[in-house]
Amino acid sequence: MKIVGVIPARFQSTRMPGKPLADICGKPMIWWVYRQVAKVTGIAEIYIATDDQRIASICDSFHMKYIMTSDHHPDHISRVQEVSDRIQADYYICVNGDEPLIDPRSIEKLLPTEKKDGFYFGGAMRILTDPAQTIDFANIKIAVNKDNRAIYMSRTPVPYPRGSLNFSYRKYVGIECFNKISLDFFVKHEMGCLEKAEDIDHLRFLENGMPMQFYTVDSESLSVDTPKDLEFVKTVIQKKIETGELSNE
Repeated sequence: MKIVGVIPARFQSTRMPGKPLADICGKPMIWWVYRQVAKVTGIAEIYIATDDQRIASICDSFHMKYIMTSDHHPDHISRVQEVSDRIQADYYICVNGDEPLIDPRSIEKLLPTEKKDGFYFGGAMRILTDPAQTIDFANIKIAVNKDNRAIYMSRTPVPYPRGSLNFSYRKYVGIECFNKISLDFFVKHEMGCLEKAEDIDHLRFLENGMPMQFYTVDSESLSVDTPKDLEFVKTVIQKKIETGELSNE
C-alpha cells in the first residue's frame, strides 16, 4: 500500500501573501511543515504542490520535492486532486502548508492500515479548551456523531448550547487523508449552498451525503492565517529549539 504526502502551498494567500516563505527562526514556513511530515513512518513520498515559481525555487534550494500545479485551483483539495492525476498512490495525506507546528504523531493517526474499497476521507480534529478559539470564525468547528463521523462543519460554534453545557467543541486540524475516489468526487461536483455560505470546502462531501471520518489528535498545531499567528508560532518554535526538541539545521 502506497501513501503519498502532499503539502499544498500557494503564494497568493488572501490574508497573508507569500506566507509559505515566511521566515521562522531562519527557515521558511514550508520547510518546517515538510520536515515534520518527513518524520512520519509510512509515507512513501512527499511533494509540495505549488503554483508559484518563488516557492519552487525555495524547494530546490532545500532539496524538497515539489510538483508545479495549475494556478486556477479554487481550493487545496482540487490541487491535491491534480497531484493524484500525476502520482499514483492508494492514499494521499494532505498537510496544510501553513501548519509548521504539526505533530508527526497526529499525522500518523490518519494513516490507513489497510486499503479500503470505495470513497474514503479521514480528517483530524482536536478538543477546544479556549473559549476565544471556539468563537473565532477562522477555526472550523466540527459536529460528529458517536462514531466520529462528521454531521456538520461550521465557522460558528456548533451545536448551540441551549439545552446543555455538557459538550466539547471540536476544531478541524489541517491534516486529511483522501483516496483517489474521494478526490475525483470533489472536483466533479459543484459547490453547494452550505459550502458557499460557510466557505468550508469539506461541506461539498457532506452536502452530497458522503461519509467523513474524523480522528481526535492531541495537537497544539495552529494554522498561520495572520501576522499575529506567525509571531506566536515563531515564539513556540524558538522555545523548542532552545530546549533541543527541534532544530533549524
